[in-house]
Amino acid sequence: MILDSKIPAGPLAEKWTKHKFTSKLVNPANKRKYEVIVVGTGLAGASAAASLAELGYNVKAFCFQDSPRRAHSIAAQGGINAAKNYQNDGDSVYRLFYDTIKGGDYRAREANVYRLAEVSVNIIDQCVAQGVPFAREYGGLLANRSFGGAQVSRTFYARGQTGQQLLLGAYSALSRQVANGKVKLYPRTEMMDVVTVDGHAQGIVTRNLITGAIETHAAHAVLLCTGGYGNVFFLSTNAMGSNVTAAWRAHKKGAHFANPCYTQIHPTCIPVSGDHQSKLTLMSESLRNDGRVWVPKTVAMAEKLRKGEIRPRDIQEEDRDYYLERKYPSFGNLVPRDVASRNAKYVCDEGRGVNETGEAVFLDFRDAINRDSEATIRARYGNLFDMYQQITGENPYQTPMKIYPAVHYTMGGLWVDYNLMTSVPGLYALGEANFSDHGANRLGASALMQGLADGYFVIPYTLGDYLAGLGTKPVDTNHPEFEKAVKGVKDKISKLLGIKGTKSVDYFHKKLGKIMWNDCGMARTAEGLTRAKAEIKALRAEFWKDVKVLGENEELNQSLEKAHRVADFLELGELMVDDALNRNESCGGHFREEYQTPEGEALRDDENFAYVAAWKYQGDEQEELLEKEPLVFENVKLTQRSYK
Repeated sequence: MILDSKIPAGPLAEKWTKHKFTSKLVNPANKRKYEVIVVGTGLAGASAAASLAELGYNVKAFCFQDSPRRAHSIAAQGGINAAKNYQNDGDSVYRLFYDTIKGGDYRAREANVYRLAEVSVNIIDQCVAQGVPFAREYGGLLANRSFGGAQVSRTFYARGQTGQQLLLGAYSALSRQVANGKVKLYPRTEMMDVVTVDGHAQGIVTRNLITGAIETHAAHAVLLCTGGYGNVFFLSTNAMGSNVTAAWRAHKKGAHFANPCYTQIHPTCIPVSGDHQSKLTLMSESLRNDGRVWVPKTVAMAEKLRKGEIRPRDIQEEDRDYYLERKYPSFGNLVPRDVASRNAKYVCDEGRGVNETGEAVFLDFRDAINRDSEATIRARYGNLFDMYQQITGENPYQTPMKIYPAVHYTMGGLWVDYNLMTSVPGLYALGEANFSDHGANRLGASALMQGLADGYFVIPYTLGDYLAGLGTKPVDTNHPEFEKAVKGVKDKISKLLGIKGTKSVDYFHKKLGKIMWNDCGMARTAEGLTRAKAEIKALRAEFWKDVKVLGENEELNQSLEKAHRVADFLELGELMVDDALNRNESCGGHFREEYQTPEGEALRDDENFAYVAAWKYQGDEQEELLEKEPLVFENVKLTQRSYK
């Protein structure tokens, strides 16, 4: 199969405008004849469902939470990027485009990234109109702060609750359409499979999480807005319910999975405290605006800290190593996430970690408080500081925060073309569920930007182009493919419930997570990846022989829910290892230790690996087929990424 990205011809700055004009339209009367399914109700899903319903389409929206307000988008704290240039500090659409391409280590499509930067300015206007309470400057203009990977201030924020406020805005727009009868909402419902008819997506199979009922829903198009797959590592900053099942089932129905090894490790998370934890807590990257990252200069002093013989405040300025400021003077503490994470690992590996496990560095606000006052810092980050104190028992106004990298975001996802359509016609992927905009590393505050860009400003145009060519013939669930898909879902449920093994689902999830973190996490080697592949294969075989799934299907059964998700994670983990093993270079969040500069930075191989790795499912127990979409750079020069 040839992966046709459908990138429009013409100058970069004109592609999206011309593409919108040349896309076919659906007249208002005909929009009422189309059914659209949206799976997921976070920022991408809620904005897409609300926008499409506003246009007149009939929308069914599904989420496994009890309310769209509980979607994981709520956890994003620091802000949302947009090229408004309110600060008059040199920002522009092109600079946001360039920073995003460079931040992703030149492994993203130019056309998609430029469109993202272009529509970013509209997102802010839309959200303000919805009542999102962005912070404002004294003159009334919206405030901005800096984020990693940029030298301008372009991040709009609502204290440390930006994701929550944006989601409430999208949820209000969605609720309006629910009240109007244009959106039918299905909470506590999980997608179990995609139904394709003659190669086109025409519906889904779902399981009611309260009753266990298996149901079918037909539509002219299916939009997957189901987030990322970071929980393959077990411990991550994702909500415990976040999973890959919808995307993975779509993959097994023909949708290519792109760049699965591109996972992001966030540098500012509360460190792991023990095996009892089920997730990790993110401390917003916005804290790096005012917090300074450091460790003691010597191992001996770090050991004293770990033993409790001295306190952080006892260490004099000349004995502190502000290593990011030292190594990257131009960007300092605001280097991109992958760079900050790797450097935290380096200093801890040297023995200079500052907590009991030796896997933590300081994020210190002493200088910012002395400079701007505690009241000012409290106004900027108060809820984040409160959250840190409640979790750790330490007051970050008086002693530095302890942070360490943790799995956060996934840049890989379902392959999509410029229209956000997967390789299955009629099946779309939006937001973090697709691969399209961030390359090998996402810049902070760009996830919210992409989710809302896809939902509010891209899919309303590109979906219309597909539907206009489809015709208005009604769809229903009477086709034999629906019955076939239901049988497959029920057979898998019966198989899981029938194993009656001795080990819990969490046992397998934790073992998979440790394999992935150790050998496919912050650093990877051919030896470690080869070992991981064998271990995952063995673990998957053990899962299907000895997993213990309690209860029955026809009831609320969280053990069964988890079993489905972990079964998919086990298969995905193997593909992630294959992808990392195949990519013999380092780029962004994919760091192969064999491929690095003398300074320890990622060393790309543009001659051999400037492509999107799109994997095609070949069948159970079969190796997946790698297909490549070449990345062509006409507007930026491929250079070794430097933040010095």
